[in-house]
Amino acid sequence: MTRAGGSAEMLPRARSFRLLAACLFAITVVPGCASAPPTLPSRTPDTIVLLPDASGKTGAIVVSGGGKDLVLSETRQAVVVGENSAPGAPFIMQDNEVASIAGAALNALPPPPKQFILHFEHGTATLTGPSRGLMLQVVRTIKAMAPVDISVVGHTDTVGDRQYNYKLSRKRAQTVADLLVAAGVEESILEITSHGKDNPLIPTGDQVSEPRNRRVEVTIR
Repeated sequence: MTRAGGSAEMLPRARSFRLLAACLFAITVVPGCASAPPTLPSRTPDTIVLLPDASGKTGAIVVSGGGKDLVLSETRQAVVVGENSAPGAPFIMQDNEVASIAGAALNALPPPPKQFILHFEHGTATLTGPSRGLMLQVVRTIKAMAPVDISVVGHTDTVGDRQYNYKLSRKRAQTVADLLVAAGVEESILEITSHGKDNPLIPTGDQVSEPRNRRVEVTIR
């Protein structure tokens, strides 16, 4: 039987695992007597440990209990907190301890997303030479990950008006999507969108030719 004692609030880029110990208890029945009120089992304390996210960055969490808050902000920093009690003194949990307690849950996590950026020739939906080569790696990654969702997002630099660039970015995204489908990727898992010149990777002024902004971003999840 498991239950939570305190509470933990996650801050950006943080993952936490609440590790709950098992609680065994017995209920005694007295024959021939009126039923006694049920006895609630005592709650076991929770152990909360902060782990890095998929990119290796560690954020922070706030652990609350007994009217007090405690911030965990270091990798594998942990704390024990009981019901209606303030969090105990924080400590660093060793890797082998994390693996022994939460290894199965960690192994069941999906792989982190992979992102690729493909570039295009100026004013066209034609991939540059290096990006044509990169497409092979994109396809290999998709087949290795067996994803459930792939976003294909087209962009342009700021040369031209908004309507022209929206159409061009859409055409670039569709070009990449067509290449993926031709390579055997299931069309139903592709999500194709376009941002035109409104979301440059490299901020510039208007009417500036910037090759790094002429791109399609492929995110594999």
